[in-house]
Amino acid sequence: MSRPNIDSDLRKIVEARHHDPFSVLGRHPDGEQSVVRAHFPDCIQVTIAEGELPMQRIPDTDIFEWRGAKGEVPERYRLIWRDKGHHEHITHDPYGFPPQLSEFDLHLFGEGKHWHAYRFLGAHPRVVDGVGGVLFAVWAPNAERVSVVGDFNRWDGRIHPMRARGATGVWELFIPDLELGALYKFEIRNRHNGKVFLKSDPYGQAFEQRPKTSSIVVEDSRFAWQDQAWMATRAQTEWLHAPLSIYEVHLGSWQRGWEGEMLNYRELAKRLVDYVREMGFSHIELMPITEHPYDPSWGYQTTGYYAPTSRFGNPEDFRWFVDYCHQHDIGVFLDWVPAHFPKDAHGLAWFDGEPLYEHGDPRRGEHLDWSTLIYNYKRNEVKNFLLSNAVYWLEEFHLDGLRVDAVASMLYLDYSREDWLPNEYGGRENLEAIDFLKELNKVVHGEHPGVLVMAEESTAWPQVTQPTYLGGLGFSIKWNMGWMNDTLEYMARDSIHRHYHQGELTFSMIYAFTENFLLPFSHDEVVHGKGSMLNKMPGDEWQRFGNLRLLYTYMFTHPGKKLLFMGTEFGQGTEWDASGVLDWYVLDYPRHQGLQKLVKDLNRLYANSGALHQYDFDSRGFAWIDCNDAQNSVLVYQRRSDKDVMVIALNFTPIPRTGYRIGVPRDGAYLEVLNSDSEYYGGSNMGNGPGLLIAEEQPWMNNPYSLTLTLPPLGAILLKPEGPLEEVQTTAAVAENQHA
Repeated sequence: MSRPNIDSDLRKIVEARHHDPFSVLGRHPDGEQSVVRAHFPDCIQVTIAEGELPMQRIPDTDIFEWRGAKGEVPERYRLIWRDKGHHEHITHDPYGFPPQLSEFDLHLFGEGKHWHAYRFLGAHPRVVDGVGGVLFAVWAPNAERVSVVGDFNRWDGRIHPMRARGATGVWELFIPDLELGALYKFEIRNRHNGKVFLKSDPYGQAFEQRPKTSSIVVEDSRFAWQDQAWMATRAQTEWLHAPLSIYEVHLGSWQRGWEGEMLNYRELAKRLVDYVREMGFSHIELMPITEHPYDPSWGYQTTGYYAPTSRFGNPEDFRWFVDYCHQHDIGVFLDWVPAHFPKDAHGLAWFDGEPLYEHGDPRRGEHLDWSTLIYNYKRNEVKNFLLSNAVYWLEEFHLDGLRVDAVASMLYLDYSREDWLPNEYGGRENLEAIDFLKELNKVVHGEHPGVLVMAEESTAWPQVTQPTYLGGLGFSIKWNMGWMNDTLEYMARDSIHRHYHQGELTFSMIYAFTENFLLPFSHDEVVHGKGSMLNKMPGDEWQRFGNLRLLYTYMFTHPGKKLLFMGTEFGQGTEWDASGVLDWYVLDYPRHQGLQKLVKDLNRLYANSGALHQYDFDSRGFAWIDCNDAQNSVLVYQRRSDKDVMVIALNFTPIPRTGYRIGVPRDGAYLEVLNSDSEYYGGSNMGNGPGLLIAEEQPWMNNPYSLTLTLPPLGAILLKPEGPLEEVQTTAAVAENQHA
């Protein structure tokens, strides 16, 4: 190598713009000798520890050099350096180590097919040739130079520039002797304009607490999972025919400590499990707990996709949370956000000085509603980032599924925008996003049988829950936003007007079995001026509670899996406020207690009665008895399983209907197993008593038999035909509570 080239390379090292620092720094052959170079800004002396070989400063630089015989300095050597404060330090030279990332890993990542990219990208403790340290890797193809900066090198980008791995766009550096807990970021210099950006690690697995944004080096997990029985059962469960009742939770506002402080994941687990088990829910769904800088975003503007938020503890604490839930037979879903990401300077936006994770054209790359950026699903590495992330949460934290947020915004190029860029065929469908969603579902279901992927999709996009090999998107479940909107619109009407709008309730059964639907009353329905669930209901206090009890009974008996947002189960009066906590104090009042008891019993009946869950997604599980009595605002239908039948009658007016005849499918005795107007639930206690009702052999409503009933005001009753003793005992327990 000629002197002018060396001078040019040295200058680039000093100016922190060299794309290949390993070609200059470290140990290199030089004719019959070896040369060792090291760059130590603000250092006064450097010595090679092996042999105590002093290094000489190259004039007008902070580069130190030693020249000597080959073999005098071993392959892995240490440097002793003294800073300007005359403090002495010793460390192995990072530039004395070979590349660590395999060509196979890099190839798979470039193809978008590395489902475990998180295992080599980011920061990972490693032992290389007997030397402990941390391997850093980041994807930044538009960079001229990338450095690891942190509290271990004074955040100085000149000290630890990384090695470029050719055309892959990946940069790596093994920093020996670095300890766990180190704070770090990546300093990136754009190759076209020389601008420098300071970025958190996209694959970082832990972060400082807000408002700080540094990534943290953490050890590979050694967590001793105790949920083997749960995981084995999950993989074999026919979830399509099993009860699924979800309690949606925002961890920061469900409960807090005595002084308003956030609780740790472990303490939250104990409190939540006790409550959720008592209430009869089968699963918890967590609003996003991926790291995010801004509390009011509720986690939907994520900057740390691979890190449980530090608000509630560290990654091992969150593993403990999931493990504890599983040991107590509670599943855990995560609200996952692959549709967009925020513009925060330390995040993914313009990561290496150019559009990288986001689409470059703002007509496709920006969400105007949320002032966020949209992923460029066409880039293999971006798809790999998201696909690997899904696998990460399922594999590393044993989560039972993902609720995919804002799917509609991903499917349509013209979603909530006037200026949009059509696809290559001139259409409005986002073809790349569609391919991504299909691949997501194939990967997740292939890698983790029994895991559910749920779509929050609010349009009439066809075959959302059909398998990809049949042309569908491949989701397990779709949120039934149409049912939710129609039902709430109906329930908000004064009862005197409801007979004009019976179709708002009956319409859902036209399409109920076209998808695997979940019925959601989520956080979105109790914020931004929409009012609480209780205050959506019309009338005085008695009517509002009656309407809400009726609504929940309708929900739990309608085909589809169930979801309730925290606080709605006991009738919180105010809108949800993420900056506070739920109004638990209202449970001092009988009507709120009664509503909570009703939800508990509905969960119990739903779980124990096959008729209410076996065919949630199949027309075999439902039949109208009468949907035409709009004049009285009454609906009557039956839910069915292979072994079980349940008859449901609902009165959507505050007028009791005495002597009301309904058709029933079987003769014999019927037991009223639930009455939402029971005094036990805070109602007026009108109904049909604890005794058995005997069907008459009088055809009615296209059924061979009939019963004459009292339909309570703003109430629902569930009737079960008397069968084998064990079946009667299972469902009669709720009835005993009501009439105690």
